[in-house]
Amino acid sequence: MSENRRVVVTGVGAITPVGNNAKETWENLKNGVNGIAPITLFDTEKFKAKLAAEVKGFDPKTYLDVNDVLRTDRYAQFAVAAAQQAADESGVEGTVEPERFAVLFGTGIGGIGTFEKEHTKLMQRGPRRVSPLFVPMMIANMAAGMIAIRHDCRGSAMPAVTACASGSNAIGEAMRLIRHGYADAVITGGAEAAINESAVAGFANMLALSPAENPEEASLPFDKRRGGFVIGEGAVALVLEEYEHAKSRGVKIYGEVCGYGSTCDAYHITAPHPEARGGARAMTDAMAEAGYLEEDVVYINAHGTGTPMNDVVETLAIKKALGEEAAAKAYVSSTKSMTGHMLGAAGALEALACLQALNEGIIPPTINLLEQDEECSLNCVPNTAVSAGITLALSNSLGFGGHNACLAFRKVQP
Repeated sequence: MSENRRVVVTGVGAITPVGNNAKETWENLKNGVNGIAPITLFDTEKFKAKLAAEVKGFDPKTYLDVNDVLRTDRYAQFAVAAAQQAADESGVEGTVEPERFAVLFGTGIGGIGTFEKEHTKLMQRGPRRVSPLFVPMMIANMAAGMIAIRHDCRGSAMPAVTACASGSNAIGEAMRLIRHGYADAVITGGAEAAINESAVAGFANMLALSPAENPEEASLPFDKRRGGFVIGEGAVALVLEEYEHAKSRGVKIYGEVCGYGSTCDAYHITAPHPEARGGARAMTDAMAEAGYLEEDVVYINAHGTGTPMNDVVETLAIKKALGEEAAAKAYVSSTKSMTGHMLGAAGALEALACLQALNEGIIPPTINLLEQDEECSLNCVPNTAVSAGITLALSNSLGFGGHNACLAFRKVQP
């Protein structure tokens, strides 16, 4: 096997709370547009949480025929749509052997909407009324499977299922497939569609969700007023490709995936380790692989969920990984302030934000950051985007189960 091949991004696609393609999503992130609003997907009268970051105006029939729409969970519809956008832009399909074309697509929960619907049928109408498509619609690998079928990807076709780190783990493992010679191109990313009664009730009852009813006071990463995350949904897809192959095709290259760290706290099923041991090591591993230098101008797209414990522990992880002085200089922002927490899709959306920030030299803001917590003493780019000559972008993802992932991106240097 060929070792240490360079890996670049040649296509992007997005279905998010702030846009139904990558361009619209990025423009709204730069401009601080808030995708959070009252939940419309179900009646929240009896629920503690009233707000979510829903995808708006999405028509699955743009990407799937009517029969396929009926046989596909919402999370997989988002995934197929984002992957189609990314594949179309990249144009890689047909330029690599199908056996060298892979899919690695993350989701935290998979088809929980289908599970809820079919379980309700079971309880109310009996076992004969459960759909024969219940299992294939529900399972967490189906987005990867459908993308592979559509684009004739005959290499590995797998999900990454690591809670809120799923999207980042998918991209990192896809990078390794190419780097170590197992594939020449990979469609990767993450998808989630968990804004339903079961998931919202579960998250709310574990006190993870913000109880706020004002969208401007709900997702508040690094702010003293923060009281939990806001659930979001959507999908983001990237096409990763071996650099020399992409260069030979003369296609647009968004950037290079140049580092990846994946660790586990091995500590608690929901709480991060109080000393941030896993999160910090994921960052240092990614930075080492990316060839971090003291003179690098660093942007960190933080996990930044807006839960009291997460933001403090992530601050500690950043300071441990970079050192106090470099951490104070680094630009940090949480796009979850606008998109809510897209769970298994979050890392993919935040990878897109890192790539675009590198390309344009613009760092998206942490909106509604009015009272920054002293325990989150970072340069959190409050409220308005800033310009900076970034040389290294890092994306952090921290998930239930103690999963930590960090991705590192640079502009492509010949």
